[in-house]
Formats: sequence, C-alpha cells, structure tokens
Amino acid sequence: MNKPVRHISVFVGVLVLALLVQATWVQFVRGNELSEHKQNKRVRIASFAQPRGNIIVGGQPVTGAAETTGDYRYKRTFKDAEMYAPVTGYASQIYGNSQLEFVNDKLLSGTDDRLFLQRTTDMLTGKKPRGGDVVTTINPKAQKAAFEGLGKYKGAVVALDPRTGKVLALASTPSYDPSVFAGNTYKDQKAWDALAADKNKPTLNRALKERYPPGSTFKILTAAAALEHGIVSDIDAKGSAPVPYKLPLSTTTVRNDVQTPDCVNGSLKAGLQWSCNNVFLDLADKLGTDKMRETAEKFGFNQQKLDIPVRAGESLYPKKLDRPQTALTGMGQGSLASTPLQIAMMTAGLANDGKLMKPYMVEELRGPDLGTLEKHKPEVMSQAVSADTARKVQTMMENTAEKGTGKAALIDGVTVGAKTGTAQHGVNNEKLPYAWFVSYAKQGDGSPVAVAVFIDPEGSDIDREDISGGKLAGPIAKKVMEAVLGK
Repeated sequence: MNKPVRHISVFVGVLVLALLVQATWVQFVRGNELSEHKQNKRVRIASFAQPRGNIIVGGQPVTGAAETTGDYRYKRTFKDAEMYAPVTGYASQIYGNSQLEFVNDKLLSGTDDRLFLQRTTDMLTGKKPRGGDVVTTINPKAQKAAFEGLGKYKGAVVALDPRTGKVLALASTPSYDPSVFAGNTYKDQKAWDALAADKNKPTLNRALKERYPPGSTFKILTAAAALEHGIVSDIDAKGSAPVPYKLPLSTTTVRNDVQTPDCVNGSLKAGLQWSCNNVFLDLADKLGTDKMRETAEKFGFNQQKLDIPVRAGESLYPKKLDRPQTALTGMGQGSLASTPLQIAMMTAGLANDGKLMKPYMVEELRGPDLGTLEKHKPEVMSQAVSADTARKVQTMMENTAEKGTGKAALIDGVTVGAKTGTAQHGVNNEKLPYAWFVSYAKQGDGSPVAVAVFIDPEGSDIDREDISGGKLAGPIAKKVMEAVLGK
C-alpha cells in the first residue's frame, strides 16, 4: 500500500472509530437524558397519548382530559379553572406545565417509574392506560371563600393548618383559565398571547411567588422577637416610645394612623391593639438587625428553597441594614419583602405555640389503581419562638381582635386572634397602599386554621382613605376561617 492511500485509510478508520464512540456515548450514556428531553417530540407525544391523571380537591377531580386530533391525542381540561389555577397550574401541549402539573408531571402523564408494573399489566390486559393522581390538601369551601372574597381585587389568600402545615386555601387574583391554551392550535396560541399581554398579569401566582412589604402584620413577629430576646417581659408594662417617633440617626419622624394616648410610651399589648408604629419602631431598634433577622429566619424568611412541593418565592429580611432601616422593619416597612405564604406561615407558627410546620399542598400520590405511592408526613421546620412567647403574642392578637383593629375577623363562639396591616409602596408612597390581614381561629385542640389575606387596590375605584386591612381584607379572612370551621 502506497503512503497516500495508507494515510487516507488511517484517517477514515479514525473517523469510523469516532462515529462508533459518539454513537455509543449517545445511546448508553446520554440515552435517558435525550429520551426525556423536553424538546424530544416523541416524549411529548407519549405524554399526551393517554388521559392525564387528575389533581384531586376534597375527594373530587378538578382536572380532566379531552380527546383531540393530531399527534397529541389528549389535552388537559380544568374544572373551576380560575379558582384552582394557582394550585394546579397549567398543562399545555405547546407551553409545557406549571405548578402541580409541572412538579408531578411524570406521575400525571403515566411515565413515572413507579407505574412501570401498572403500565405492563395494562398493556397485557388491553386496559386503557392513564396517569396517576395527585391528592391535594386544599379545602374546597375555604378555596371558594378565598377566591370569591378577593373578587375584583388583585390579591392573594393563603390558609394553613398550623398544627400540620397543610395548605387549606391558595388563591390569587386576577386568575386565568388554563383550558384556553391547553391544546395545540392557533386558538390556543392566541389565548396564551392575550394572557401574556394582559397588564393585570393573571398568570402571576401572587400567593406563592410575588413579594410585597408586609406592613403592620409584621408587628406580630417584632413582638415575638422582643419577648423572646428579653427586651419585653410584661406585655402590659409601659414602654418608652414617644409619639411621633424620630428614627435613630435621622431627622425623619413617623406618626401613627390611629390617634390614641395609649400609643404614647405604650405597652406591647396596647401597641398591637392599636397598631402603634412608635412602639414597634422602638422595639426593632432596641433588638438590632441581627436579632430581628434571626427571629425572621426562624419563621421562614431568607429560605431560598421552600418546596410545598411547588417552589415558593424567597421572602427577604436583608442581611445588612443600618439603624433607621432596622427600625422601619419593626413596623413591616423598609427593605422587607414577603410572599403571602410567608405571612401565613408567620401567623400559623405563632398560633401553634411557636412551632412552625413546613407547609405542604399534596397529601398523597396514588397510581391509576388508586393505590398509594407516596403519603406526606407533617414536618417541623423550626421552633421559631418558645411556647411562652407565642402564647403571649396570641393573648395580644386575641385582644386586638376583640378590642382593637381586628374586629372584622371575630366569629361567634370561636377564639380569634388577628392583626391588620397597611403597607406603603412606591416612591414617596405615591401609589395606593397594600391592605393586609392575618388571623387564626383556636379551638380546644389548637388552631385548625391561620389565614393571610393580601390586597393590591391598584386599578380599583376605591378611595385612598378607605383602604385598610380591616375593611378590605378582614372580612375575607373571616369567611375563609368560617369555611374551614364549618360555620
């Protein structure tokens, strides 16, 4: 063999060897990755080849499947779609999945490895295959009360069972109907584009993902921090905060919304009852940034990975604050940013004697044969504060509901604790303030429900002076608690 031919033969041999190595690498090393890749059309066709399993609320499915034409045989349908969209998310043949539809996609589509035996049996018996089901913790009556209560407003409601962490209601408005873009047609694309262009952003999950200043609802955490760190021992003892209150190292003064002599050098109990800004600004300054942040983090702030199982947005208590900024956090302003879920967690932890349970939205995963594949077990996140501290805060919240700003949540025959909140936002507070309300109901075996309600009145016809947590959000919290209690 002459030299040029030999060189060509060696080169061709190297190319063949490289091709064999690449084929082996793709088939055996990257095979699973490529077979499950979201851009693999065969995977998408397979996931829509049979009816998708259901998401269950209160024992009934709030999802379904409809047969279509084309490569994707079945598309997703939704019942009470706008009400449950923040829980279910969407399952679209074009745009993928979100929320529980995303987290549990393999189970719902029937491709979960735990369903292998079921799939094999169905294939041998000729039984029509389908995906598994996701059983949620959502209370349908509480969800309806939350969604209908929010009505025309932008806002969110989260209700938790403080004893276990179960998410009983998760509402966000304005909402959307995932059914309108579940298919693979021009009509579906047009519906998606319309939702994306809507200035009210209906696809945002305001309950889980969006952050807002918590306003005066955060005062219950400031009170807990002051008690836990020994700044205050007697909730009825007079304080030393004047009215108006001058921020430390600053010429800025802060006034109270309610004009009452009880706020002048007010006690912790009176401060919460009348939502006295001066009392909580002073306490936060005395506690300092580190102790305030430490307490906030025990209640869930700065938690980067909180999966319920949907990933919740991180609520922020900043790492570095000066004295004026720290003081402002005491009344829920400044650089604080929180999801409604986090505010519900804070309330639930205090209602549960300081023990914060990890929130969860899925009770059980089950196969097409209704057999249980996975069942959730309640999990303690932290002992955020001592039981003694929590009970003192409960005493003050119950006093606030009975004699202060939280009367809107009172329920006959039930012990209720509450706290209102109005949060400033925008440069120089030029935008309409946010309205908040937190509450819990307590029975002999503890508190079965804690609620956080958030309302953004932007775009509504309400006057600025009529915006308050008690007026707008309090009645919603009451209806949700009544729904859980069966009132």
